[in-house]
Formats: sequence, C-alpha cells, structure tokens
Amino acid sequence: MEYLTPPSLQLASGHATLGRKGLDTLENDPATAPDDSGILNEIEKLGHLLARARESVGRVIFGQAHIVDLSLITLLSGGHALLIGVPGLGKTRLVETLGQVLGLDDGRVQFTPDLMPADILGSEVLEESDDGARSFRFLKGPVFCQLLMADEINRASPRTQSALLQAMQEGRVSIAGAYHPLPKPFHVLATQNPLEQEGTYPLPEAQLDRFLMQIDVGYPDDTAERHMMLATTGVNEDHVETVFNDTKLIAAQKLVRKIPVGESVVDAILHIVRAGRPETSDISAVIENVSWGPGPRASQALMLASRARALLEGRLSPSVDDVLALAKPVLRHRMALNFIARTEGTTIDMIIDSLCDPLR
Repeated sequence: MEYLTPPSLQLASGHATLGRKGLDTLENDPATAPDDSGILNEIEKLGHLLARARESVGRVIFGQAHIVDLSLITLLSGGHALLIGVPGLGKTRLVETLGQVLGLDDGRVQFTPDLMPADILGSEVLEESDDGARSFRFLKGPVFCQLLMADEINRASPRTQSALLQAMQEGRVSIAGAYHPLPKPFHVLATQNPLEQEGTYPLPEAQLDRFLMQIDVGYPDDTAERHMMLATTGVNEDHVETVFNDTKLIAAQKLVRKIPVGESVVDAILHIVRAGRPETSDISAVIENVSWGPGPRASQALMLASRARALLEGRLSPSVDDVLALAKPVLRHRMALNFIARTEGTTIDMIIDSLCDPLR
C-alpha cells in the first residue's frame, strides 16, 4: 500500500503551490494556533506529517488504505471510532499501529461478559497509614490513557459498555462523587464483532452516538492478502515510524476547526442529516423505513470529518464530495430501521444512498 505526498493546496480561485517558509510552526510550537497569514503553511506542514503517518501505517496494514484514512480522519476530528468486522481482519493491529505512529500513551481493555465498570474506570481502595489513619485512594483504571483500545466491546454487558459514556463525551470520569480528568487527547477506538456471532450484546444507542464514525472493515483483496501473507510470516517484519506526539495531534485538531467551509457544504450536511429523520424528511424511503434518524451530533460529526478529510488530502476546504464520502460511516450507526424494513431486506446503507442521491 503506497501513499503519496499530498498535492498542492487547492484554492477557490485555482491552484497554488505553497513555499516551505514558515512550515515549522506546527512542529516547533504546535500549541500555537496559526494566524490567517500562516494557516496555508500550517496546513501544508500538517499534510506532509499526515502523508508520513499514512505511509508508516501502510507498512504493516495491507489493503486497508480506506480504513486507515477513516481512522485518521476520526482522530483529527477529535472523535472516537467503532471498527466492525469479523475476527482476523487486523482491527486490533490497526489500533496498536496508530498508537505507535501518533506517539500516544495507549491502553487496552479486552471486553468479556464478566468485565465490570470498575475494571475500566478504576476504583477506590481503603488504605491505613502507619499511625492508624484510614483514607481512600483512587486507583486509576486502563481508561486513563490517550488512546484506548476497547477490544471486542460488544462482548461485555450493556452496563459495562455504558461505563465509557461519560469518558467519551466529557473526557473525565466520576468515581464516588469526585471527578477525575482523563489525559488529553483522549480517544477510544473500539473493535466489534458482528452481532450475529454468539456471545455478543448490542451497544446502547446513547453510546453508539458517541462514536464519530462506524468503520466497517472488510476482507482484503487478493493482491493485499498475498502481500500480507508473505510479509507477516517471515523472519523480519516492517516497523512503524513515530510521526506525531500528543502535542502535535492536539495542534492538528485545532487546525482542523480553522478550515473554512463553504455554504454549499453546510447546506449539503443539513440536507442529508435532516432528510434522514422521518419527522422532517420528504424522502419516501426514509418515511416508510426509518424508525429514528440522526440527531444534531451527526451534523457536527459530518462537519468536522469533512474538514479533516479535506486536510488529509491536501485541500484547503472541504467539498460536497467529502460530505458524500463520509455520509455512511458517520450516519449508519445513528439511524435505525423499523421492523417492516428489516423484514423486506432494506439496509441503512440503502437509505443513506437515497439521502445522498440528490447531491450527486
């Protein structure tokens, strides 16, 4: 899998190749947001870092360039991702590799049916000092990291799954009435087996909505599988390069929010999201088949993800094509079909296609 350095940034009036002057701000002082005169240089600098990150991940993840890009878009947007696929497709390996490439303090929780919320968040223990005084001390759980891999999240009970809700939304946890902030940045990349397999529990709708994207991981093609088989069964395996760190990633996330968005993109996002709600839709497929549609958080996610995708591809601002490309991973876990639609074989992806068709 090969990645190329992003093309020159495209401006509304045409194309422009930016110089290298002033491109060290993100690396030398990444916590400082770029001003208007330097934002183009900052975007190009970040584009080169992202190209290196994609290339590094591609050394050990074969045939999944689209999945890698969606994962990077999620992290650039400051969100969480849910990776769904059958076992053995490299979901866990992808999360581990991203943690190494981005230079984040990572943690891992293997979800099982007997896992309890305290096993994730931590708990208080009673300690006695030498003078006999007793006090409680909080022992942090594995959630206190920058990149948490929730492996097979749907194998745990809904009660345990819900333990991540506050952490994913607020970046902190509450134990015994006291708040404990999580490190920044904080991201959850969860893997999930398809629900038709034994020993799984569906995630609560409230938690699903906290994931910025649902990324469906499929089988690699013949060429990629051949390459993977030869590369991973020999004596030596490729090693990834650490390209980012937590400070650079936070700076990149701030830069994403500075990307300008045209009115046509805003209108496209509002059309897709509002048309996906039976109460406000004029599309018959939605009115007849959808039980409940995406909420305002979907609009926010689609806006941030479109900005991040444009930046990942070396463009100054997102287009309607970015919105259309991201509609399925952003919306498919935020909508539900009614009983009749499921019995007739209708899928969420078919509904999302009907939302996007007027914009193509």
